[in-house]
Amino acid sequence: MAHETSKPAPVRLLVITGGTPGRLFGLDTARRTTRIFARAGVRAGSLAELPASPSENDTVVLVRADAVLDPALVEAILNRPGLILLSSDERAPLLAHVPLAEAETARRVLEEGDVELARARGWRVAPPQRLGEAAFQQKLRKREAPYAFVFRPEKRKEQEWRVFMGTYKGATDLVTKRLWPRPAFHVTRWLAEHTSITPNMVTFLSFLLVLVAFGLFAAGEYGWGLLAAWLMTFLDTVDGKLARTTLTSSRFGDIFDHGIDLIHPPFWYWAWAVGLETAGHPLPPEWWWGSLIVIIVGYVVQRLMEGISIALLGMEIHIWRRFDTWFREITARRNPNLVLLTLFWLVGRPDWGLVAVAAWTLVSLLVHAVQLAQAFAEKRRHGKLTSWMAQEAHD
Repeated sequence: MAHETSKPAPVRLLVITGGTPGRLFGLDTARRTTRIFARAGVRAGSLAELPASPSENDTVVLVRADAVLDPALVEAILNRPGLILLSSDERAPLLAHVPLAEAETARRVLEEGDVELARARGWRVAPPQRLGEAAFQQKLRKREAPYAFVFRPEKRKEQEWRVFMGTYKGATDLVTKRLWPRPAFHVTRWLAEHTSITPNMVTFLSFLLVLVAFGLFAAGEYGWGLLAAWLMTFLDTVDGKLARTTLTSSRFGDIFDHGIDLIHPPFWYWAWAVGLETAGHPLPPEWWWGSLIVIIVGYVVQRLMEGISIALLGMEIHIWRRFDTWFREITARRNPNLVLLTLFWLVGRPDWGLVAVAAWTLVSLLVHAVQLAQAFAEKRRHGKLTSWMAQEAHD
C-alpha cells in the first residue's frame, strides 16, 4: 500500500505519455510540462530509459501530453510518491508519481483513464484542489486553488485566462489587480502567440518609458508624462505575466524588473515637483520642500519596513492578515500615487496632487508602523507569524 511522506523520494525521470499536445500562449503543452518540472530538477525522458533493476526509492513522474498543470502543484506532487492527479473536474487522470517499478502500470492508468486500477494499487487518487498545501503561494502572495485540466481546443481562450490569472500576485495595488488583468491578458497572449518578443524586451521598453515620463514631468508636460507613466505600469504587468505564462522567467529578468520598480518612483516625484513652476502651478518653498521630503523619505522608510518584515518576521507584512492584504491595494506606492497625481492633474491642480501624495504617504507610514508593532508583538507571543492565506489553505 502506497503512503504519503513529508520527504520527497528521488525522482529519476519525467515521462510524457498519451494525449495530443495543444498550445497555450504559443507553447506546446508537453513542452510546458517539461519546463515546469525541469525547474524542480526533474529531467524529461522515456520509459525506455528506465533501469531494469530500479532502486526501491526511485520514482518516476508520468504526465499526459495534453495536461495543463499549475506550477504551484509541483512541490506537492514530488512530495507524494503514489499519487494519481486528476483534472480539476475529477474526470481524467493527468499525472502519476509512482515508483519506477510501477511505471508501466501508471502509463496504463493515464492512457486508458483506468482510475480503478490506480486505486487497486493503493495509490492516492486526488484532484489538485485536495492538495491543500499547494493553495498558498507565498512567492505570488496569494491563496488560490491550483488547477489541472486537459487541453481543449474549443476552450483554449478560457483555459489561457485561467493560466494567466494563476500568474497574478494576490497582494498588490488596486490598478494592477483590478484594472490591468483583461488588457494585459490580451497583450500577453498576442505577444506569446505572434511575436518573438521576450519578457526582458518588454522590461527594457518599460525602462525607456520611465525616462520619458521623468523628462516630461520635469518639463511640466503632465498629460503626456502621465500617459508614458501609465503605459510603463501596464508593461510592468505584462513583462511578468509573459515570463510566467511562457515559463521563461530568468534571474536577470527578475533583478532587472524589480530594480527598475524599486529605484524609479522617487525620481518621478522629484520631476513632478520640478515641473510645477513651468506648468504655472508653483508651490511655496516650504510646501515644495516639505512635500518632496515626506514623499521620498516616506518611500524609502516604507521599503525598509517591508525589508524588516521579511528579514525579521519571515514574511511580507502585506500577507499577514486580511486587512494587510487589502491595505496593500491602496498604500502609498507608485500606482496609487499615480492615481492621485492623475486626478489632481485632471482638475487642473498638479500642485495639490504632490501635496496629496505627501499626505497619503504619511498616513500609509503610520498604518505600516502599527502593522509592524503588532506583528512583532505577535511573534513574541507565538514564536512566528502565519499568513491568513496559509491558515485558510489548510482549513
